[in-house]
Amino acid sequence: MSQIETIKEMQSKGLGPSAIAQRLQIDRKTARKIMASDSFEQRKPKVAATLPSKLDRYKPMIQSWLEEDRKNRYKQRHTAQRIHNRLVAEVPGYDASYPLVQRYVRSLREARHQEGTLELEWPPGEAQVDFGEADIYDADGEKKSSKFLCVSFPYSNAGYTQLFGGETAECVAHGLRDIFQRIGGVPGRLIFDNASGVGRRVSENVQMAELFLRFKAHYGFEITFCNPYAGHEKGNVENKVGYFRRNLFVPLPSVTDVQAFNEELLRRCEADWQREHYKKGDSIAQLFEDDRQALLYLPRHPFAACRYARVKTDGYGKFSLDGKHFYSASPEWAGREITVRVGAHTIEPLLPSGEPITVHHRHFGKQRTDSVDVRTTLSRLLQNPGAWRNSQLRKALPEKLRDELDGQERAELKETLATMEQLSGRYGFETALTAMEEATRLGRLTSANSVVLAARLSTFEPEESPHVDLRVYDRMLETVGGAGR
Repeated sequence: MSQIETIKEMQSKGLGPSAIAQRLQIDRKTARKIMASDSFEQRKPKVAATLPSKLDRYKPMIQSWLEEDRKNRYKQRHTAQRIHNRLVAEVPGYDASYPLVQRYVRSLREARHQEGTLELEWPPGEAQVDFGEADIYDADGEKKSSKFLCVSFPYSNAGYTQLFGGETAECVAHGLRDIFQRIGGVPGRLIFDNASGVGRRVSENVQMAELFLRFKAHYGFEITFCNPYAGHEKGNVENKVGYFRRNLFVPLPSVTDVQAFNEELLRRCEADWQREHYKKGDSIAQLFEDDRQALLYLPRHPFAACRYARVKTDGYGKFSLDGKHFYSASPEWAGREITVRVGAHTIEPLLPSGEPITVHHRHFGKQRTDSVDVRTTLSRLLQNPGAWRNSQLRKALPEKLRDELDGQERAELKETLATMEQLSGRYGFETALTAMEEATRLGRLTSANSVVLAARLSTFEPEESPHVDLRVYDRMLETVGGAGR
């Protein structure tokens, strides 16, 4: 273009084609042609005409196969070769070549790979995930701060929430697993706020926790992390967090059993879907059916949302997790290394066989906590009954039973503790205590009486007695009495 500009400038000064060609060392015909031209607009590029292809009439079928593949595991998806083989075997008159199929399949996959991952128009079957915070009353009636996992489907505006103590990978995996099982499928893509709960962001990279990587591989969904300070990329779930807090956590709920409460939350979330979508006119429940149709298939088995850690116990058989939370294993395992199963709601120290020594409720937060299962101290007390007065088991017993054991001699106390251990192993700790407390109330706290009472308690299932009309017996007695007179 610079040469054309020079020629036109020289032309304006009165130079002819021969003079311009000589000075610029170009052909005179070229100079004359440019001098005669009066339009230098950029021409619209010509688009190559799309020629008919032998594959055209089979493309909708290929696209449907590839779309169905999105619900299947990676190793069970169609390759270009498999598509070609199926067309040969299943479609009469098919005569396209394999390279033609290969190029078309590659073009479809490249086009899909180039799609934006943060589009604001959401297709069915994708979900956004975030955590909110709300106060509740726990089993002791104390107000405490808890986290709730929120999963929102922007296409339909449907959502679910689940309550947890924290934002760990175990909590995220547990909540998502229960929601996947509830809806009968897996969203094709999940969008997370930064990396909260599933990993940590280092500069521009997100390092996901190993547990969540395993969870992601198990269910086969894609994942996108929002950019820092880019809340608009997941505005639907942020609105849903506030909506759930106002509608499901006001007034403050009393939660004695978190997992039972979470089951109720799932039902309440679905009941909310009967309202109309804020923009589309249909109900949220109707629109969610489109979401449901786009879900990936569930794997054969649900994911075990827990991780395993090796810990060292102290001299009391206790170990620490998350820095400030201490849990008891058993005095027999004091000063040893054990395996602990860490879940969203529970902490389980395990025997070498894999059986749990006990099950603790998991604690969260920055304040130190100590969780002791007094049942694990029974065997140690049997070896040293002299420690009874200062044991944590003594504090946990009902007052009447505790007073009874306080008055026993060493040999008798050892026998009573042995009975308690035996009944706990057979019927459970609570049943054993109830049976022994009842035996104490009757004034007969013996091993035999406790065993009989525990057996009754474990098999007794109270039923509502039907109403019996006793007037028929009154009439019968009157009749018999009258005959006697």
